[in-house]
Order: sequence, then structure tokens, then C-alpha cells
Amino acid sequence: MAATISVFERSPDGGRGLARDMGVRWALEEVGEPYTVRALSFADLKGEAHLARHPFGQIPTFEEAGLTLFESGAIVLHIAERHAGLLPAEADARMRAIAWMFSALSTIEPAIVEHSMALLFERDRPWHAERLPLLEDRVHARLAPLSRRLGGAEWLEGGFTAGDLMMVTVLRRLGRSGLLDAYPNLSAYVARGEARPAFVRAYAAQRALFTTASSY
Repeated sequence: MAATISVFERSPDGGRGLARDMGVRWALEEVGEPYTVRALSFADLKGEAHLARHPFGQIPTFEEAGLTLFESGAIVLHIAERHAGLLPAEADARMRAIAWMFSALSTIEPAIVEHSMALLFERDRPWHAERLPLLEDRVHARLAPLSRRLGGAEWLEGGFTAGDLMMVTVLRRLGRSGLLDAYPNLSAYVARGEARPAFVRAYAAQRALFTTASSY
């Protein structure tokens, strides 16, 4: 039975593949598992049916064979642990890949999201001009060591893993900021992720849903 994931009916990212269901879609495409989507309005997100799936009224959620999960990282880990292709078989390499998943969400993403929110919602505040360089420095404080660790490698731990999937998903949030420009190896790393056929399929599926919603 195909998994069902809850997604935005109309994504606030304008169809750029930045909504948090993107990583889940990508993981399912990488392992070759079919899925269906439940497209939700913002009102639906706060309805009782969805709150039973996700207590914070967000997306994505994942349902399969009686199991319901929320949080994109947990969902991707669940997919990776149950299907070959996203985690190494060797135990230590497997745990290193999982550690990169946590790093993407817990170490890299918070600084990126804080910077993005400031650009979106704080431009008219009198302290914005002074605060923005501080937020940019916080992003660079995360990107610089990541860039050094990646070096000239294609992926973080040998072959492509769920750690790379989550890291690329997070780094894509910097797309229009220009902050990745100082790290050519990270820019190339993101481009490699976006060139993977599974990512292309996942992006097209999310984009198609946005396009359909926009036509109403």
C-alpha cells in the first residue's frame, strides 16, 4: 500500500521546492517507493483531522501501514532505514550518515532559517540593517566548516546518503541569498543533489501541485 504524505495545497515558497515535504518526496523517489499526497489548505492544517496526524498543525506527515509520522527528518530516516539506497550497510558508516541528517536539521538549518525570516519579515524594522550582518555571520560560521569538511568530495561520506539528501535540502534555502557563492564546493554539491533523477522527479511533482493550485 502506497504511503500518503500531507503537503501544502498551495506552497508559500511559490513552487520552488522549499516546503518541508520536498525531502520526503525526494527520499521516496530515491528508494523507488510510490506515494500519494493529501493537499491541505492553511485552514485544513488547524483542523482536528490533521492535528491528529501532526500536533503542531504543520506539514509534512507520513502515513503507511498504520504508522503515522510527522517531522521531515524522522520521516526520511524511517524511509531510509526500511529501504535500501539511502543508508550504508556498514554500521559505523550508517551512523555517520544519520549524524549528517541531524547536523543538517539541528546545526545548519537554524541559522539559515533565522536569516531567511529576517529578510522576509524584518526589513521595515529600524534595527534590520544592523542585525542582518550578524545573521549572515552566523550562516557563514556554519557553512565554512561544512565546506572544509566536504572539500573536493562529491558527498559527505563516500556515496550519496540520506545525510546528503537532508543537507542539500537545507542548503537550497540559501538559493537567492548569495551566501553560498563564497563556497564553490558547496554550490557544486547542491547542484549535484538537484541533478539526481530522484530529486528532479520530486521537484516536478511538488511544482505541478503548486501550478495546479495557482490555476484555480
